[in-house]
Amino acid sequence: MSESTTKFVIVGYDGSEGANRALEWAADDAARRGVPLRIVHVLAPWPYDIPRYAPDVFEDGAGRMLSQAEETARKRHPELEVSTQVISGQPAKVLREQAGAEATVVLGSRGLGGFAGALLGSVSTHVATHAHGPVVVVRPREGTARNEIVVGVDDSPESEPALAYAFEQANLRGATVRAIHAWQLPLNAYAPEITYDLDEIRKAQQQVIRDKLAALRERYPNVAVSEETPSAHPANALIDASSSADLVVVGSRGMGALGSILLGSVSRAVLHHAHCPVAVVRS
Repeated sequence: MSESTTKFVIVGYDGSEGANRALEWAADDAARRGVPLRIVHVLAPWPYDIPRYAPDVFEDGAGRMLSQAEETARKRHPELEVSTQVISGQPAKVLREQAGAEATVVLGSRGLGGFAGALLGSVSTHVATHAHGPVVVVRPREGTARNEIVVGVDDSPESEPALAYAFEQANLRGATVRAIHAWQLPLNAYAPEITYDLDEIRKAQQQVIRDKLAALRERYPNVAVSEETPSAHPANALIDASSSADLVVVGSRGMGALGSILLGSVSRAVLHHAHCPVAVVRS
């Protein structure tokens, strides 16, 4: 087993179908890593400061629900160390605070409070955007997986933690890393006569991906790697690849206070439209 920065795995649980998928994913990940699993349910306050009557009833119900979740995890992996916790507060804020540098937080794509037409639940979006550690959003599986981890590559430092996480996941699973560095020609609206040497551009893009993966190939010599440099929009390339992936890993830009800037347009699009679970890894 490789050295991992993840010391425990946390899964947000509310009894929904999405939460059950997240529970299974989190239990599998914790078992592969040999780290504890913590199952957390957040008791949200009622709106408009209305007091919750008979709070013990809500806490007892949450406790029973978590006991069932714990039993599910233990049946799946009898050797797994499992704990449960009920926390009062705003779910997005509580789960974001739980996601420290040493924890991976796993969430369903939409919980019991989601709108039927929403692409992704507000809690999952908020935590994936603002958490300091890796966040995995377990989307419903579409298509046939090929035991591969898809990861987006660019020439920025922000992609490096995502690459490391992808190689770590592939090493734990015995899977292949499918590294995708998508690129597009710049638009020259004011100079349409400019031409490009496409062969040279392709060679330059291939060099980008080779340079980015060199150290990780050396660290994980047993991990098979495929490199792709399609001429396409990065989000489209990753979403298309997700149809045959076990997991798509994207970076988070971490450049400011606005959510769209924190997450980046490519990562946000993949998070909302991928056909498999998505890991967002902050730099």
